[in-house]
Amino acid sequence: MTAANVNPDEIARFDQLAARWWDPDGESRPLHDLNPVRAAYVAARVDLRGAKVADVGCGGGLLSEALARAGAKVTGIDLGEKVIEVAKLHLHESGLDVDYRVQSSAGLATAEPASFDAVCCMELIEHVPDPAALVGDLAAMLKPGGRLFMSTLNRTPAAFGAAIVGAEYVMRLLPRGTHHYAQFLRPSELGRLLRRAGLELEDVSGLGYNPLDRKAWLSRSTAVNYLLSARATGTSRGGQPA
Repeated sequence: MTAANVNPDEIARFDQLAARWWDPDGESRPLHDLNPVRAAYVAARVDLRGAKVADVGCGGGLLSEALARAGAKVTGIDLGEKVIEVAKLHLHESGLDVDYRVQSSAGLATAEPASFDAVCCMELIEHVPDPAALVGDLAAMLKPGGRLFMSTLNRTPAAFGAAIVGAEYVMRLLPRGTHHYAQFLRPSELGRLLRRAGLELEDVSGLGYNPLDRKAWLSRSTAVNYLLSARATGTSRGGQPA
């Protein structure tokens, strides 16, 4: 994310959640419930033992720590200073090693281009003003053949009902205003952004979640939330050989 691809209100909103990020019953409860499924999705497609992995928009470090526990060398970046502080503090409890930084995706892509075996970007793209720029940054971080993993919300009535009406207003699992329906991306739209950035879409899987029993699972339905995997083809953002 360049400076123009950051919404300060979004950063402030997530910084307000920082103190309770690791509370499984707090405002980050859905992230705790979804995290094992996301981590398993990545681990099923990349050998994490010794792999160099970037977690972009890492927040307080839920996924970063899961990947590090599986043996990856993780760099976690976020523009929320408070959430990065919380992520660093939690390492004292977990005993894991993660390189946390207050850094933009553009900054990491410039500093370490074509350096990562895998890049994860979960529930971030629907919060940035320029999704195409973010995807370009993520692609630039990957080694040829490296894999990008993303999760986001589909732009469907079902997603509006579940993620906004249900999660924010009825069950109050998330603060009101966390999501904006117009910023949700359909899989086909995100797929086009990936192809333009030189990535080959390999898989799209739905992500089911029942907030009542707190169970999450991979699903055939992408109507609400979905995960995807894409591979770097060794071409630049403009489609020419790198």
